[in-house]
Amino acid sequence: MDTQYRFSNETADVDRALVHRWLSEDAYWAKGRPREVQDAVIDVSRNYSVHEVESGQQVGYARVVTDMVTFAWPCDVFVARGARGTGLGKLLVDGVLADLDELGVRRTLLVTADAHGLYRQYGFEPLAEPARWMGRGAV
Repeated sequence: MDTQYRFSNETADVDRALVHRWLSEDAYWAKGRPREVQDAVIDVSRNYSVHEVESGQQVGYARVVTDMVTFAWPCDVFVARGARGTGLGKLLVDGVLADLDELGVRRTLLVTADAHGLYRQYGFEPLAEPARWMGRGAV
């Protein structure tokens, strides 16, 4: 599979219009997100993408909110509908976590409604003390 796809951690490789369409139309956590908001979060985050080598077409995206030292929050992890079930989610998560490991990030947290099995393969588990965590806004 790695010869068919290319992983990138370069923000310039992200097709912003495509990512906006994916997230605002098809991601339960970002439906209706305005394009200017999507562009703003891309600008202040670490961004990752997966592309078909032959066509150059982007087929996956992830972004990470991080201080690049102590904390990271992977979010907006998305694989194109037609490319799901091919291992691209794992390729994307492999690349993201390898990049964060290279930075030396010590703590990575995420939220998912439906991909627990994927993330469990990478050592993610429910929080030991969830009652200590608090949220503000849409929680």
